[in-house]
Amino acid sequence: MSFVVATFYHFFDFAGFAQARQPILNEMMRLNIKGSLLIAPEGINGTLAGTRSAIDSILGYLNREIIKAPLRHKESLCETQPFARTKVRLKKEIIGLGEPVSPQHVSSPKTGHYVEAKEWNAIISDPDTIVLDTRNSYEVHLGTFDRAIDPDIRIFKQLPEYVRTHLDPKKHKKIATFCTGGIRCEKFSAWMLDQGFEHVYQLKGGILKYLEDMPASESKWHGECYVFDDRIAVGHGLAASQSASQCPACGHALTPEDRAHPDYIEQTCCPYCESKWR
Repeated sequence: MSFVVATFYHFFDFAGFAQARQPILNEMMRLNIKGSLLIAPEGINGTLAGTRSAIDSILGYLNREIIKAPLRHKESLCETQPFARTKVRLKKEIIGLGEPVSPQHVSSPKTGHYVEAKEWNAIISDPDTIVLDTRNSYEVHLGTFDRAIDPDIRIFKQLPEYVRTHLDPKKHKKIATFCTGGIRCEKFSAWMLDQGFEHVYQLKGGILKYLEDMPASESKWHGECYVFDDRIAVGHGLAASQSASQCPACGHALTPEDRAHPDYIEQTCCPYCESKWR
């Protein structure tokens, strides 16, 4: 049996988020859905896995009872259940940048300009465009786009400091940002506009949407995309990785080359244990 993996986020005024936790958890348990859902005053963010009918039911429930508006999501298939538990967590933010963002910017026309997957190749091929990978270093390790800059961060909250140190809104007029599913770029692109950057672009639907829509023969993506479940990574067509793994000691994503490194000891440690990424 195949499991449907649904990834989504939605920014909205969720004033009663704490009271909604238990009803949402009850519905997920009733449908035998596993995965993690974050809820906060600013909205929801989750990746859930279950049968086709169960995922359709939970998305309908969230649309109807929680968001009361259309909920866009991305899907992939997995032959085994990629999650072990069912969790609904209360958070201050569904994604934390560590910097204030003007309320009118988040999830409004004042976020970065959305770029569809079919238009992304042209944007990142422009030599005047700075292409910035907003993900953490252990994610970038498995794959990224042509010309993308790796800011070498271990957590998302370190990204603003990288920008302040390396980018100048007076010199760098075009910035193209991307992340796994799009949520980090919602906050980050809004913050970039607050800092005075004029033209900020974000890959709509993130890397996952790009890999779903873009044929491998036309792709400017290299490697695989790290995901936060037991699949570890996915490739074009959102096919689960057959080669990536994860260090049980430090959690860093590993390639076959990493496992061939002298510092790799199976089930014990890897070349990145005790390294700066932690």
